[in-house]
Amino acid sequence: MPEKKEIKRVVLAYSGGLDTSIILKWLQTTYGCEVVTFTADLGQGEELEPARQKALLLGIKPEHIFIEDLREEFTRDYVFPMFRANAQYEGLYLLGTSIARPLIAKKQIEIARKVGADAVAHGATGKGNDQVRFELSYYALEPDIKVIAPWREWDLTSRTALLAFAEQNQIPITKDKHGEAPFSVDANLLHVSSEGKVLEDPAQPVPDYVYSRTVNPEDAPDKPTIIEIAFEKGDAIAVDGVKMSPATLLAHLNELGRINGIGRLDLVENRFVGMKSRGMYETPGGTILYFAHRGMESLTLDRGAAHLKDELMPKYAELIYNGFWFAPEREMLQALIDRSQEFVTGSVRVKLYKGSAAVIGRTSPYSLYDQDLVTFEEGAVAYDHRDAAGFIKLNALRLRTLARRAQRSAS
Repeated sequence: MPEKKEIKRVVLAYSGGLDTSIILKWLQTTYGCEVVTFTADLGQGEELEPARQKALLLGIKPEHIFIEDLREEFTRDYVFPMFRANAQYEGLYLLGTSIARPLIAKKQIEIARKVGADAVAHGATGKGNDQVRFELSYYALEPDIKVIAPWREWDLTSRTALLAFAEQNQIPITKDKHGEAPFSVDANLLHVSSEGKVLEDPAQPVPDYVYSRTVNPEDAPDKPTIIEIAFEKGDAIAVDGVKMSPATLLAHLNELGRINGIGRLDLVENRFVGMKSRGMYETPGGTILYFAHRGMESLTLDRGAAHLKDELMPKYAELIYNGFWFAPEREMLQALIDRSQEFVTGSVRVKLYKGSAAVIGRTSPYSLYDQDLVTFEEGAVAYDHRDAAGFIKLNALRLRTLARRAQRSAS
């Protein structure tokens, strides 16, 4: 915990919601410091102007309220590089929350430098992963920055205490915030995640009302949707022949995924801080993009390169999940991954149908698929089947040696 007298100005990651509004006031009253708010538009689908009005109401100077549209930067510089790796944490989670934190932290540090702030603050709890992601990013970018994490410092340990603090300090509380929230939600252009309360028992199914980005697959159209996604050097650039910016393309895939019920995940995962948690994720556009990208790679990546990427992917995904986006090992892996994408160019046809996204066709000017080699008919390219005998015998040499030893020891 920083010394209170050392803090003159702090940059707060501010959503405009009840919790961060309480944090804003708590910083003012506890540290006696000036608060600068930063609100990021990452495509969460909410109007951000109310955050500005709430900050003004709480006494923040207009020049100290920062709201930035980061949708394109988020998709181009964070989501797309991650998807080149086909990253999935614990084999399933497409890292929608994890990948947003380093960008928010980066912008906070930039603003802190601009306004001469002593510290940065976030609203992550002391039990979750986000506190680690934010703070590792802060320190990687500004090693001597002071960090304030209210949830690890204050005594507002219940919803009742938070509401009482809000009322005492005249912080507006919307009616639906009185009482217990049924679950917590985090959203951005890539996904929405829901955790806590009604989701805490992993034996119970996710209630239908929790889902917000996808229709129930059972209620999705009975006719499949066929789309074609064009790739250039591993990044999606067009859908059905229409070129789009990264954020526009992801938003378009989100809508296609939404109406076809694609991208739902009910997951029990291992948090970095040591506990298991149960969450529900909806990643409609990202799920489509994931399968399409793998389809493109299947045609254009050499076997050795493809298998090496798959071996490294769990480590890469874990680094992002644990908050090490700005660490040298993640950047080293990124350089390798990006090098592998040089010829991942072409187009992939995907069938969207009642919760599934299936690749049904792929083509590339850099395809390594040779129909003459694999055909059961006579191919134009010479392939002598008899060569396989020597290949097999060489690979069987050590197995035969082991078998002979086993026979000798048994006799």
